[in-house]
Amino acid sequence: MNQLNARILVVEDEPKVASFLKRGLEENGYACQIAYDGLMGRKMFDAGKYDLIILDINLPYKNGIELCKEIRHNNQKIPVIMLTALGTTEDKLIGFDSGADDYILKPFEFRELLARIRSLLKRISIAETGEDILSFLDLIVNLNTYEVTR
Repeated sequence: MNQLNARILVVEDEPKVASFLKRGLEENGYACQIAYDGLMGRKMFDAGKYDLIILDINLPYKNGIELCKEIRHNNQKIPVIMLTALGTTEDKLIGFDSGADDYILKPFEFRELLARIRSLLKRISIAETGEDILSFLDLIVNLNTYEVTR
């Protein structure tokens, strides 16, 4: 998977936050789609092929915890980042127990979100190849044989 073409589903009910995320992700080379509630997020997840999911917890119709559990039931590998204002230790534990790979509190630094997205996508990319091969544009690095090709 080329990280720069990664498809990200953002499930966020606050229009300003959703718009900010979409604009920022697209400016950084990601394809981004927005769902404004948990039910629409589930429908979009079922209908599309995404490389990463960003979920708020407080969503209309179906909260992010329930949606994360449903996503995990159908796909164990897709990275899920909880992006929420709920910041107690208990909230975080519930988020991780529901299947989230990462948990970021609002307000957040966008550069940090991008770094976490890159990290999760890199792990998935390495796992999918079956061997430790990293690629960026035309640069390929095999971590097993220490070969680098362009």
